[in-house]
Amino acid sequence: MVSTKPFAALANSASFAKRGGVRRSRLTTRQLSYFVALADTGSFTRAAERMGVSQPSLSQQIKSLEDAIGGPLFERGGPAILTPLGREALERARRILLDLTDLEQVRAAAGDGLTGTIRLGVSPTLGAYLLPGLIARLHREHPTLRVHIREGLPDALVAGLNTGQHDIVLAQLPVPGRGLHHERLFRERLQLAMAADHPLGAKQVVEPADLAGESLLTLLPGYRLAEQASAIAAETGATVLRDYEGTSLDAVRQMAGMGMGLTLLPELYVRQEVRAGDDVIVRPFKSDRYYREIGLVWRQGAGRAPAYLLIADHLRAIGT
Repeated sequence: MVSTKPFAALANSASFAKRGGVRRSRLTTRQLSYFVALADTGSFTRAAERMGVSQPSLSQQIKSLEDAIGGPLFERGGPAILTPLGREALERARRILLDLTDLEQVRAAAGDGLTGTIRLGVSPTLGAYLLPGLIARLHREHPTLRVHIREGLPDALVAGLNTGQHDIVLAQLPVPGRGLHHERLFRERLQLAMAADHPLGAKQVVEPADLAGESLLTLLPGYRLAEQASAIAAETGATVLRDYEGTSLDAVRQMAGMGMGLTLLPELYVRQEVRAGDDVIVRPFKSDRYYREIGLVWRQGAGRAPAYLLIADHLRAIGT
């Protein structure tokens, strides 16, 4: 296990370090930025190009950072591979840079804060059903705001949030991770979809016991909805079909329509995508015990939190 003592300078970049009677300069955000760029690219050449500096300048800044921390951050004599010390330092460096970015964005919170650019990460099972209404409303009411949208699986969304790739993430809760604010938006009921000639179609509502012995189609592992479907299957005695895992809600709906099994579809999807006469019929559960929780997530202490809360209000209005 790597000692955390060398990180005293990194944790308090305003302090000076003394070793062997030598007084050294404090850490700088430039050094941390160069360090993160080198770790991301794995190449001094590419890192220097990204930062717009010469390779010798970048190398000197990395060396100064290593001196301040008290050990090598990268292996020598080959590609820029992080040492164990470097891996620990990288997480802290990212956090410091993100905290500074959030602090700088405090000034953007003047007024309603919905100006400039916001980078939004979103789950594919939500984006198509919530974002059109959100973007239209934001464009109409906040014309100077730009929203950059990127879809991804839950784990990738969290990683992007932690590295600053996303400012906010729209996803099914819970979203794991430290230092995150979770803003609950609404609950969305799950409904049971099946082929038009399935025997359960004769019922107007279904009960959990109706799933016993049935085959349940799900999305690929990695989706929160897939995890939830597996839990419901275990509870009700259904069997999850691992041979038929869809990459989208459309895919599992089509497989259900072909009679390959039953599937759980969120209410927002059903409302927008399923019509009378389609290849599938959908039935609600008798109780409200099966639902998914939708939320907006951002880093705690984000300078633009007031703007994110306004976006959360817009999403609540659209989703309910």
